[in-house]
Amino acid sequence: MPSASYDEHRALQLLAGTPYGRISVSMRALPFVTVARHVVVGRKVLLRLHGGFGYARACDGSVVAYGADNLADRRAGDESVWTVQFVGTARVFDPDPAELALFGRAPSTADDAPFIPEYLCIEPQFITLHHLEGVPVRVAAHSS
Repeated sequence: MPSASYDEHRALQLLAGTPYGRISVSMRALPFVTVARHVVVGRKVLLRLHGGFGYARACDGSVVAYGADNLADRRAGDESVWTVQFVGTARVFDPDPAELALFGRAPSTADDAPFIPEYLCIEPQFITLHHLEGVPVRVAAHSS
């Protein structure tokens, strides 16, 4: 059985290989989940969110959950599914130019409004990694 530190290292490796995930937090006593662009820098996960919704401010100083997977990236013949999830305290931060470059180009809009980037930094705690093997890729039927 792999060690916890191996699983955490592997989880961060997998996370680094996919660009988007979902952050969840409680806002006004109600849970919400939204999409975020992430990059892994050492043991930190940096997130870019749309600032127009106020989510980064709501997450600042709060314990959040973050998760990502390879569900959208699988191709025919790839029967391996993985999910990574962790919790940690989110902090608003201003990325330096090197960190900004890691994110790449930001979306132009979010829900038909100009995309306004805001950034969070999370140091993951309680990382979980799950694998499913033998999961066939669903192939869409082609119409003739």
